[in-house]
Amino acid sequence: MPERCYIVGAGDFDGRYFCPKPGDLVIAADGGYNHLARLGVRPDIVLGDFDSLGYVPRHECIVRHPVRKNDTDLGLAVREGLARGARFFGLFGATGGTRLDHTLAAVQTLCGLRRRGAHGYLCGGGQVVTVLHREALAFDAGCRGYVSVLCAGARAAGVFIRGLSYELENAVLTLDMPLGVSNEFTGRPAEVGVRSGWLAVLYQGSPEQMHFKEETP
Repeated sequence: MPERCYIVGAGDFDGRYFCPKPGDLVIAADGGYNHLARLGVRPDIVLGDFDSLGYVPRHECIVRHPVRKNDTDLGLAVREGLARGARFFGLFGATGGTRLDHTLAAVQTLCGLRRRGAHGYLCGGGQVVTVLHREALAFDAGCRGYVSVLCAGARAAGVFIRGLSYELENAVLTLDMPLGVSNEFTGRPAEVGVRSGWLAVLYQGSPEQMHFKEETP
């Protein structure tokens, strides 16, 4: 069974940081099929209601859903990846354009992944978004750019930020105060974590620069 799953949706996609390896599962979510075709990548699965693509492509593994449904194409693709055994997800083509609702839905999909015991990140526009739950995220030395750490639930407690320009220790973040926005890498190794609740981490850089680590509550 594949450990990693890469999903490409119909949103903004420039191919940056999209680097599946042999054995990884690649899913085209509706219009994401066109993005992959431009890269010369043939997905393992093509899934969706095909409203954004406009047609059903010829492919040996088509998973078709009705337009009237209770999940996004991205969310359905995540469910497909989970059912096939993937535990780590890279989500592409799920940001940008005029559909801010789809971008927010993609962040919620990251929360759903984490709740199911899997990890994932959302990649677009040179930024990476991931969600932490009772764990930490370490960054390599030499990272550059902005980092934002935001509450992704009603309350995030025991939040720590180390090695960034602004540090925190055992802080509480809430939905009504974006205390952790616009921090910066300093060139040193950095670490962000939460001991209780949910935390969204957004940064400029590559997914390869981050490393999940278990944090004792």
